[in-house]
Amino acid sequence: MSERCDVYQFDREKVERVTTLMQQEDLSSVAALFKALADETRMKIAYALCQEDELCVCDVANIIQSSTATASHHLRHLRTMGLAKSRKEGKLVFYSLDDEHVRSLVTIALAHRKEVTERV
Repeated sequence: MSERCDVYQFDREKVERVTTLMQQEDLSSVAALFKALADETRMKIAYALCQEDELCVCDVANIIQSSTATASHHLRHLRTMGLAKSRKEGKLVFYSLDDEHVRSLVTIALAHRKEVTERV
């Protein structure tokens, strides 16, 4: 099966409707959110934060088998992107997912990956 149409024909009404809707959304920031999760280390961290409500930087460093500096760098990036939040308790910094939407993104991505793997 060819990956493209054999003739060039489009539905003007659909194209205009979707184009208008697309212009009303901030898709570049959504793409940046997915780009943040596209990094394997940050996805591991997001997954870990789905398993535990909260982890300190040292916990995360051990989970991803990295230095605390590396873990902190990735956690800070997740926080900057609005995917995680932090709180300080004494000399420790704890991170958690920013909200349930982030948990849903990770959970849905994993479920989709399993479905695709099973189909192949």
